[in-house]
Amino acid sequence: MPHERTGTADDLCSHRAASPLQRPSASRADVIVVGGGPAGSSSAWHLSRLGLRVLLVDKARFPRAKACAEYLSPEANRIMGEMGALEPVLAAGAAGLRGMRIRSPDGTWLHGEFATTGSSDGRDRGLAIRRHLLDTILLERAALAGATIRQGLRVTGLVRDANGRVHGVEVLDESGAARVLHAPLVIGADGLRSVVSRRLHLAHRSRMPHRLAFVGHFRGVAGIGRSGEMHVEHDGFIGMANVGSGVSNAALVVPAEQARAAIGDPAGFLESWIGRHPHLETRFRNAERIGDVLTTGPFASHARSAWAPGAALVGDAADYFDPFTGEGIWSALRGGELLAPYAHAAWRAAARGRHRQADAALRAYSRARRREFMGRWIVERLIAGTVATPFLMNRAAAALARRKDMADLLVGVTGDTVPASAVLTPAFLVRLAWGRGRHRRSEAGGRAWGDG
Repeated sequence: MPHERTGTADDLCSHRAASPLQRPSASRADVIVVGGGPAGSSSAWHLSRLGLRVLLVDKARFPRAKACAEYLSPEANRIMGEMGALEPVLAAGAAGLRGMRIRSPDGTWLHGEFATTGSSDGRDRGLAIRRHLLDTILLERAALAGATIRQGLRVTGLVRDANGRVHGVEVLDESGAARVLHAPLVIGADGLRSVVSRRLHLAHRSRMPHRLAFVGHFRGVAGIGRSGEMHVEHDGFIGMANVGSGVSNAALVVPAEQARAAIGDPAGFLESWIGRHPHLETRFRNAERIGDVLTTGPFASHARSAWAPGAALVGDAADYFDPFTGEGIWSALRGGELLAPYAHAAWRAAARGRHRQADAALRAYSRARRREFMGRWIVERLIAGTVATPFLMNRAAAALARRKDMADLLVGVTGDTVPASAVLTPAFLVRLAWGRGRHRRSEAGGRAWGDG
């Protein structure tokens, strides 16, 4: 592995007392990455390691809070390990997760575990960590690989040549001054409401139900264990997990029409929703909320394509993953890793004036992205449809509670340790839909299913 080159950043604050980052230089970039979340940092790190001069811009200043379930699947740890970010993430207090516990609307509990090898470095389990810590660590790794990080720059548009090919971005700094930044390749890693995707006219509203998320943090939630939790109700679902330092994340997802009641008081809406469900209210009764409740969504958009001449999309800017599956951060990290060789080939061709070859490289990236994620998109849509239909959710939960091997398999898929094809078989889907078995009372007062 080549030696890392010390990068630069614009007053990037760190969770550590001493940061290796310095102020940016004004050198011309080979690639501009828009967005400083996991997708942007992963793209910047991998491209910098290929020798490109990368400029990453973000409208925020880090560390910054971000509405997110804050869960990383075990496979995300592999990519973070390669980036040199896993040890800092563990040192920052990330909580380890053995698997997922899911409660259906009728009270049935199921529990699936990740396939573990007994590793002590976090690579064999899920992790949960606050986003202001995670994103800062990942940005630092991108900077150490050689990327220049510029904060407080809001991208407002794209720069195109006479043929419509992208070769830069228009930005506003925090004083309102406009600038133009040039590069042969622009990567949009700017999330659900991607400016890059919209300016490329690639953004598309999905037919999936529109939903919004409300994310809060609490200290003192009763019964938080070493697995993440999902509680599915008739009026939405909520994910809960220990995110380190005695703090738990609570991420509520509800239909957009229901979320209108939260206007002006998202914290009150979240706490009221919890209070209407007795099995949750008792666990939060003595908990203390920390900080503001943040919102995000709607989760109903994707790009028609992951590329255009001179530009590519990665992470949620290209296609979001349903929040129930918890694959968003992994897909962002994997997307940057996947994009890098194609983007490098596109830059090299564009630098020689071979634009058709550059387009071919980006088109190949879009195809590779579909091959990589298609199976998981199918699983995601099946899960989303099941969660949105209480009758189906109850039947599926019954099947998975009765057959722990099936539950482990499905959790392994959403944990990115098992290929999606493992559950996209007629036998698995029939058993899931059938949902039969004898049941016993669970310790939580709902139904749990036994073998037989």
